[in-house]
Amino acid sequence: MSSKLIYAVYDDPDTTVEAGRIVTDAGIKVNTVYSPFPVHGIDDAIKLPRTRISVAAFLFGAMGTSFAAWMTWYMLIYDWPMNVGGKPSFSFAENFPSFVPVMFELTILLGAHGMIWTFFFISGILPGAKNKNPDPRTTDDKFIIEIDPSKQAQKEDEIIGMLKNAGAIEINRGE
Repeated sequence: MSSKLIYAVYDDPDTTVEAGRIVTDAGIKVNTVYSPFPVHGIDDAIKLPRTRISVAAFLFGAMGTSFAAWMTWYMLIYDWPMNVGGKPSFSFAENFPSFVPVMFELTILLGAHGMIWTFFFISGILPGAKNKNPDPRTTDDKFIIEIDPSKQAQKEDEIIGMLKNAGAIEINRGE
């Protein structure tokens, strides 16, 4: 079998979802789908496993909360305690309500920035990364299903025929 990938080009998102469902129901593993916008239902159609990025979001948020709690304790109680308005800073528990806004903001800040960099790392789109898009038309109005025929039980001709029957407007080959 050849090492070239098969790219099936579609011009309708619903046809792409249905083609993905037909192909995966036949036992063919889809590498990825390129589209100009998020397509509802494509994840289930190509049997894409659920992402664990929400776990990363929780961990980044927990780091932000922990850092904010430590930072407010260190700066306002341990390092430079101040008597502001007759309210001395003797413990973290006594001053907790005044620390909540800082803890909330750092939770959001670290959570958001951590998610951005995690997404960049997982997607491989860090600065200087090479473009992985096989066809520039997928940034405008086309959808592409990518299949690696060397990892399938079916022959290439069967896969290509199935993709054409599922509504592909063209089939391309590439690395």
